[in-house]
Amino acid sequence: MVQIKASQVTIVMTTRALTRRTVLGGAAALALPSLIGRAAGQEAVDLAAAKKEGRVVVYTSAPLAAAQKIATAFQAKYGIPVELFRTGGVQVLRRFMMEQDAGRPAADVLVSSDLSAVHDLMAKGSFVPFKPLEIDKVPPAFNEPTGLYVAQRMSITSIYGRTDLVPPGQMPKTWTDLADPKFKGKLVMTNPNFTSLQVAVVAMLSRAHGWDFFERLNKNDVMIVQGNEQALNLAKTGERPIVAGGDSQYASGARLQGHKIDNTFPADGTFAVPSTTSVVKGSRNPNAAKLMAEFTLSLEAQKLWPESGVYAARVDVEPPLGSPPIDKIKVVPIDYDYLKANTAAVKKRFSEIFSI
Repeated sequence: MVQIKASQVTIVMTTRALTRRTVLGGAAALALPSLIGRAAGQEAVDLAAAKKEGRVVVYTSAPLAAAQKIATAFQAKYGIPVELFRTGGVQVLRRFMMEQDAGRPAADVLVSSDLSAVHDLMAKGSFVPFKPLEIDKVPPAFNEPTGLYVAQRMSITSIYGRTDLVPPGQMPKTWTDLADPKFKGKLVMTNPNFTSLQVAVVAMLSRAHGWDFFERLNKNDVMIVQGNEQALNLAKTGERPIVAGGDSQYASGARLQGHKIDNTFPADGTFAVPSTTSVVKGSRNPNAAKLMAEFTLSLEAQKLWPESGVYAARVDVEPPLGSPPIDKIKVVPIDYDYLKANTAAVKKRFSEIFSI
């Protein structure tokens, strides 16, 4: 049984795979070695032990369809069922921390886009060091040196919108353009109290432009919604044709599906946030957890991300079709020390301004 939970919605599929099609039993019966080898000095993944555990539980805020692709491919390859808990990044961390504090970890693998929170969890001893095969294909800056976390994918913030309602030449080109009165009533923005990525965006923008920038956005009748799925849906319907600072992978995915939606990366610089994978200490399925962490970094799995409009973490994987390489986008650094020190204040001030 596979459970996919999004916000308050629970979908239960009793097939052997994460789709409504049954995976052929032969995939699970392939003659695979008991241990997956690696370079000298690195720990091997015990495949037989992983299969004996019988499942792996993954907590993630990745777009649902993209997360399902990875989980389906893993289950098809190894015959190990995957349970996904998928919701907004803040909610994922809240549930994970509650379970950790109670001494009852339910997740085997945690995927998070909040590096400050991940570092706090590292300090509490929540993760097991694990270096997957081909970790060298990911820029070292996006990994913890001992393997406590490894980048899985990259989230690049953009301003995106309906190209048939707001032609590319008329889209906001910089962050401050969003406050232009001509965009009044056309904008939607995600809530940093729900979405981990948005915490970093709001913190860095308020630091660069002051909270007056968000006051002006509020006067421009920006609609605040929980997460990226809701923002994308409002852009699709045209109710709010411009998403102000959304995760570009949602726009890219929609464009690849045929929607008239495209990204604009702010000329004054935007933000690149790695979503990292960590093996949870004390989980019920430690070997399956390592196998999943290994698989998510494999070339096979990494190539699935761009199909859904998502930037893969590996440098040898092409960007999503029609999207620029990351090195062609102006990216400004995120000050994670500042973010850690000011997260609570940022969420509070944002809520005050937008009365949420």
